[in-house]
Amino acid sequence: MSINIKQLVFIVAVFSVSTAIAQSPGARQKKSTLIVGGIAHLGNGDKIVDAAIGFDQGKINFVGYASAVDRSAYQEVISAEGKHIYPGFIGPNTTLGLSEIGAVRATQDYREVGDYNPNVRAVIAYNTDSEITPTVRTNGVLYGQITPRGGVISGTSSVVQFDAWNWEDAVAKENDGVHLNWPNVYRKNGSWSDKPGIQKDKNYEDKLAELKAFFTKAKAYEKANNSGLTDLKMEAMKGLFNGESNLYVHADDVKQIAEAIHFKKEFDIKKMVIVGGYDSWLVADLLRDNNISVMLKRVHELPVYSDDEVDLPFKLPKLLQDEGVLFCLENSGSMEEMGMRNLPFYAGTAIAYGLTYEQAVMALSLNTAKILGVDKKIGSIEVGKDASIIISEGDVFDMKTNAITHAFIEGRTVDLDNRQKQLYRKYRTKYAKQ
Repeated sequence: MSINIKQLVFIVAVFSVSTAIAQSPGARQKKSTLIVGGIAHLGNGDKIVDAAIGFDQGKINFVGYASAVDRSAYQEVISAEGKHIYPGFIGPNTTLGLSEIGAVRATQDYREVGDYNPNVRAVIAYNTDSEITPTVRTNGVLYGQITPRGGVISGTSSVVQFDAWNWEDAVAKENDGVHLNWPNVYRKNGSWSDKPGIQKDKNYEDKLAELKAFFTKAKAYEKANNSGLTDLKMEAMKGLFNGESNLYVHADDVKQIAEAIHFKKEFDIKKMVIVGGYDSWLVADLLRDNNISVMLKRVHELPVYSDDEVDLPFKLPKLLQDEGVLFCLENSGSMEEMGMRNLPFYAGTAIAYGLTYEQAVMALSLNTAKILGVDKKIGSIEVGKDASIIISEGDVFDMKTNAITHAFIEGRTVDLDNRQKQLYRKYRTKYAKQ
């Protein structure tokens, strides 16, 4: 029996996964724990040198200086002398757990057929046993917004924590918002075209009219007292008009963003977030005045336009910060699942281009939590919040010193081993013998 290359890749992938060492989620916290020493970056803009962070039954119950805490009140004490303490980072707008191997279609489940699918819930396809997730946790990213792709309205995302048996256990906030891919206003024609260069999309107005018709129907459905059959698509849209859900508008061009702002006003959308937002700095005042936040596309990229400054992507966080726009960092794009482990290093680049250190911490923690609507539980190290904390031997934003030694989600100890570390140990042993 002959085997083609795709079948061979799938067999190798399955064998690789099956031979990996299984990792189980951490057990529920049983001992009260105190982290003493080190520098605590709280995620809310503050930091404490020689800090003490206490937590019990998954909740933080002490934040302050080491000299002010009663150590005898805790059953377990962890020394963080010379280390840095952070809230667990959050990775928004990701297909982590929805896509495992790019070359194997059977391992991808992030989009549905059709253009308008607000009722498609990405979280039910989320794979808690992904081999990629442990590599992301190792760099301090403990939460993510699992997001669908494709179509005009891709579906609904949810926020999960990255240490669970199944998607139900993983959910931190279910159905946080609906994702809209704004139609392209312009398109770029290659040299082969009879009209090379950037041209306005002749179908844009038709696409916008279709989008408005869908939202008009959804708004009418939300206001009506529906005693008949339930429309699942319209039900999924209700939260956009009553403020229960975010509308995530995926848009980069300044014209798209300006049109989306007008759209928000026209349909009285309560909460809108621009995802990508390459040109958002050009309309920062409009975003701020209309209370629209931004999930900023990965900063480790080249400029989009030939006349942009070569380091413009690195400067974008600082530009939005200066204008008072609430923003966070995201990593959608090619190889986004495994690339999310680089999220801390994006923040490090933003620091080099103007953000303060604590502002960079916020861009991966409390800012993201506020945008996703989970800031009451996670996003900062504060009394009463979930004990989702990481400890690094060095600066977590510097790839030379980032070394996470401890991680906790809701007070549970997280296993920081991963497939890459296992392979490193295996072949280190092999070649050491030689």
